[in-house]
Amino acid sequence: MTDMGAGRYADKGAGVSGGRGAGRDVTLASAWAALGGEPRLLPRVSTVVREGALPARLPVRELARACVGVCALAAAELGARRAGLTEVPRVRVDDGAVATAFVSERHLLIDGRAPVAFAPLSRFWRTADGWVRTHANYPHHRDRLLSALGLPEGNAAAVGAALAERSSLEIEETVYAAGGLAVALRTPEQWAAHDQAAAVTAGPLVEHDRTDTAHARVTPPSEALDAAAVAAVSASSGGAPLSPAAGVRVLDLTRVIAGPVATRTLALLGADVLRVDPPGTPELPDQHIDTGFGKRSTALDLTRAVDRRDFEELLAGADVVVTGYRPGALDRFGLSPQALLARRPGLVVAQLSAWGPYGPWAGRRGFDSLVQVATGIAVVEGSAERPGALPAQALDHGTGYLLAAAVLRSLTEGAADGHGRVVTLSLARTAAWLLEGAERRGEGLRGEARRAGGGGGEAFDGAEGRLAERDSPVGRLRYALPPVSFEGGPGDWARPPGPWGADEARWG
Repeated sequence: MTDMGAGRYADKGAGVSGGRGAGRDVTLASAWAALGGEPRLLPRVSTVVREGALPARLPVRELARACVGVCALAAAELGARRAGLTEVPRVRVDDGAVATAFVSERHLLIDGRAPVAFAPLSRFWRTADGWVRTHANYPHHRDRLLSALGLPEGNAAAVGAALAERSSLEIEETVYAAGGLAVALRTPEQWAAHDQAAAVTAGPLVEHDRTDTAHARVTPPSEALDAAAVAAVSASSGGAPLSPAAGVRVLDLTRVIAGPVATRTLALLGADVLRVDPPGTPELPDQHIDTGFGKRSTALDLTRAVDRRDFEELLAGADVVVTGYRPGALDRFGLSPQALLARRPGLVVAQLSAWGPYGPWAGRRGFDSLVQVATGIAVVEGSAERPGALPAQALDHGTGYLLAAAVLRSLTEGAADGHGRVVTLSLARTAAWLLEGAERRGEGLRGEARRAGGGGGEAFDGAEGRLAERDSPVGRLRYALPPVSFEGGPGDWARPPGPWGADEARWG
């Protein structure tokens, strides 16, 4: 196994075309290169351009299209290999489907009820010298924010008054020290001068390392990859969908949006995905439903011997472990990549965090909305006087599809050489890619909002035809259909979401 110590994972050159930190265009080709994909497969992808999808000053539509496109291409590549196809199925990326999926939480209805996206204390606030944004959707983060501000009760008026008396950076550090979340608004130039920005941009968009350990379990052929699945590549066959990840067992140790989007996508593609959470900190119910399609959910307390034993049994049968906690947060449970690979050689370990694994902010909590504020995106999409936001939580969704693509490519490469992989992504690095893309296109970072395109495409007609309804254990659901699409592939998840933590801790 390569050196997995305190430094960076060994870099084999994949995913770093142009050098570490080199600027990249926000294109499918650059994302595919970051994943180590073969350029010869790019012509298999076609795009349906929709004018007006995800309008923004930054190239958000292009980022969303690229992330979904490489995910679909990675799925088609793996499916072709496992099904013994002579060529990779064609991939179709529809801007309308992508834009709808990137705001899936806005389309979700549960028995006719729309979810609440942000809690009252998750918002922008004026300070003595600018703006901060807080995140208090989770009760424990709300409590820590109030504690940091010395407030026994939490209402917007009291919080606003307390924040207005302090500087933005003072608030940022005080709330962080209390375990809460508040980030000062920065311009892109201010962020570029920050030590964390230097650490983030020094690395590639997708960091991946091949380990020296061989697979402990060869992913078996499955019923979804028999002759009927091969025939499914033909539109006229009427066979079962091609499921590239069928038989792959995924331990999902993620939360919020980005990680669950990745594992939701792997579930779409046939993987047996089991999400594992600590029982004391449940996921927000509506958020769990939106990202829980295709998956099962269980709760294990790893401080209890019986639950730890159940977890180790799950790990012994896993092919992939996806983590979405702060770097180092799971190490005390023996869940660092090094420890996981020692117990399960050949594993694919996929890591996701807000700020990346290096730099002074590596250990900080973070969310899409806060990364937008810190990196200068909120200033670009608004101004320093009136910050704005992207038209979707695009860092979350985009990084989620990139993470799924990295797992799929790791499975393809592992099938060829028998080795495991460690892949690492962060919301902050995706944000840097978005900002770099605008600069490289010569658009600058203060332009007017674009209509997400340069002409020649069809008008974006909204979510019509891109939503579905079904019954589920949590009620009647209306939801966005998956945007990952390739010839012969699945068009919907095999199962709806169920209640959080309600499933047994075992493989299906």
